[in-house]
Amino acid sequence: MLDNLTEKNFMLFAAKCYEDPNCVDVLEFQQDVDRIKYIKRLFRRYEDQDDLKERLILNHLVVLYNVFEPQSLTRMLVLKLDKYLHILKPFLVYLGYWPRTIDGINSINIDGEGVPTDKNIEDTLGLI
Repeated sequence: MLDNLTEKNFMLFAAKCYEDPNCVDVLEFQQDVDRIKYIKRLFRRYEDQDDLKERLILNHLVVLYNVFEPQSLTRMLVLKLDKYLHILKPFLVYLGYWPRTIDGINSINIDGEGVPTDKNIEDTLGLI
């Protein structure tokens, strides 16, 4: 597996981590990768309008974790949603996928425990 995940090698990394035995073409793979964009839009909407669609976000995340290798997907999400880690973290803690460290994102390792969380989302998900 790739030790350093970057924007440049993201699609290759995603393809190597894809584990959907029912996938029949590249379009299905692309649609699954695009779910990350939808999650990003939902996070942006939450920040801009204080409109949290937690069930929809959880649904997208569950689908993604069902078709990608979990540890690799977490790295992909951290890379693509770097501005929203405080929003992402409570969802992944809730689902049991938030690690202590996230290795090799743009040549750095991220201390998962040091990432702050959005308290409103923690409360909504029942983590507090």
